[in-house]
Amino acid sequence: MDFEKLDVWKKSARLSAELYKALKELRDFGFRDQITRSGLSVPSNIAEGMSLSSNKQKQHFLSIAKGSCAELRTQIYIGMDIGYIDKKQGRAWLIETREIAAMLSSLMNRIKADGG
Repeated sequence: MDFEKLDVWKKSARLSAELYKALKELRDFGFRDQITRSGLSVPSNIAEGMSLSSNKQKQHFLSIAKGSCAELRTQIYIGMDIGYIDKKQGRAWLIETREIAAMLSSLMNRIKADGG
């Protein structure tokens, strides 16, 4: 399956782009770099995993994507606490990261059911 057709890839790529746009003026380069890297890691690992032939490899990269999603969620919480991220925007992103994580779990379960 082409990763570009996956809703979870589309959603996570859109979130990654949103993070870059929203935080482009942030002067704390360390925080900005870390949170945008976490966000970028999710769709990147989905793409890499789904481009591989073995189900075990797919599972591995989807697991990394799910871990990056949890990392991103943590950074959003911290960003909200320290005033870098608007609370309303942060809450919306937290919901999206939970949805993405659930979608990744579902995709991993489908791959497992297919013999992986």
